Amino acid sequence: MMSSMPEPEPRRRATPQDLRALTHPLSWRILRLCLERPQTNQQLAQRLGISPATLLRRVRALTETGFLAVDPPRQGEHGAWERPYRATGETWRLDLGTDADHLAGQIDLAIVDAHRAEIAENSPAASQHTRRAIVHLDAEARAELDQRIDALLDEFQNRSTPDGTPVSILWNATEHGSRS
Repeated sequence: MMSSMPEPEPRRRATPQDLRALTHPLSWRILRLCLERPQTNQQLAQRLGISPATLLRRVRALTETGFLAVDPPRQGEHGAWERPYRATGETWRLDLGTDADHLAGQIDLAIVDAHRAEIAENSPAASQHTRRAIVHLDAEARAELDQRIDALLDEFQNRSTPDGTPVSILWNATEHGSRS
């Protein structure tokens, strides 16, 4: 039986343009880095080890969809003017869809790849908690699990503090059909 939980805030359905902007792991890495503090294209390129020209395509797509915002220009350490970008948090309440759309599937893989890259970059001494489980659920129990995980993540997002330690959480529940 499903437990009584408060109704979650409505999620905005992703547009095809939103989905295309989020299909690459770099998009998710950029958003993660720009969430903590505004970053320039050059800073992002250095941090991610890729050319600024390659990165600019991703930055533009994320800006056009509203996932990144452009802060006012500032002078860099060598006196040149630079344009910092910051994540808007718009992906937090975004419904990426649950249909068989090929872009939604690419986004799932992009998120996993971005998360994997962040784990690989972490210090071996970094605190981690990893858990994997296979459970057999009917449709009602699966819906309850998804709702409870969303509510839990929303609760902790609301408790987030600027001076807290960044914690990356990846939740993915994938149905596995039987193969013949």
